[in-house]
Amino acid sequence: MELELEMEKVQVLIIGSGPAGYTAAIYASRAGLKPVLYQGGQPGGQLTITNDVENYPGYPDGVIGPQMMMDFQKQAERFGTDIRYGLVTATDFSSYPLKATVDEKHEIEAEAVIISTGASAKWLGLPSEEKFNGKGVSACAVCDGFFFKGQDVVIVGAGDTAAEEATYLSKLANKVYMLVRRDEMRASKIMQHRVKNTANIEILWNTDTVEIEGNDTVESVRVKNNQTGEERVLEAQGFFVAIGHKPNTDIFKGQLDLDESGYIKTIPGSSKTNIEGVFATGDAQDHIYRQAVTAAGSGCMGALDAERFLAAKEVELVD
Repeated sequence: MELELEMEKVQVLIIGSGPAGYTAAIYASRAGLKPVLYQGGQPGGQLTITNDVENYPGYPDGVIGPQMMMDFQKQAERFGTDIRYGLVTATDFSSYPLKATVDEKHEIEAEAVIISTGASAKWLGLPSEEKFNGKGVSACAVCDGFFFKGQDVVIVGAGDTAAEEATYLSKLANKVYMLVRRDEMRASKIMQHRVKNTANIEILWNTDTVEIEGNDTVESVRVKNNQTGEERVLEAQGFFVAIGHKPNTDIFKGQLDLDESGYIKTIPGSSKTNIEGVFATGDAQDHIYRQAVTAAGSGCMGALDAERFLAAKEVELVD
């Protein structure tokens, strides 16, 4: 007969790591809230697959993503954060205290929950994407475009994000090839106008990626016209995928208010969700900026909002 596990009670539960989760942990632990942080399926988040980070303040010589996340983790641990391996597989925010299940077996009851589950870039699904990830392949032009200054690059996508990133890359790269699968773009008219009127952006319509080629780094991209079947090789040193991101918020469906893409809705100017005591930070609620520094800032907001929420709860109990 299987014994029922005892419910563990914690003050603040942080779901997910990365800049948002670790920053929330730093602030919450310094405030004496004794946070417990579960790192999730990808400890450290998307930055652990990012080679060079040069745009985060405080690292004048740049830093590799995994090292940066180790620094964040050490700082959170220094102030007493209980950091654990494990994946929160279910939540129940229907009553207070709030409840979560870790790895489908361990039950936790929390007075406040800070969500920092992030988002995952959508990829084309080519084996070469994984092979060259961080070696010429990227899902963030703003993060990595600088490394391709004066070089030729390829970007895949047809929406506003792709158009915006293509325009951004055009200011750094020598040439930008933009691959669009259909004979039209989904981007807004103003974004299309900018792309079409940028001299060093060449749009290849009805074009799919066949393979990313190279030895240690990206050297070329083989593409195919999906109407004629004709293939050609584009000499390029960078390959950017801009077909969207998927927020890691599936376990909150039906409990938290999400937008049409699955991002958690927060009250403007705060990290508060529609459930009292639940706060959302980082890329799980940010589909606009998606930068390490903005994620860290929102992690700070989440911890401060949680601290104020718990302080107000104490006053209620005293009254």
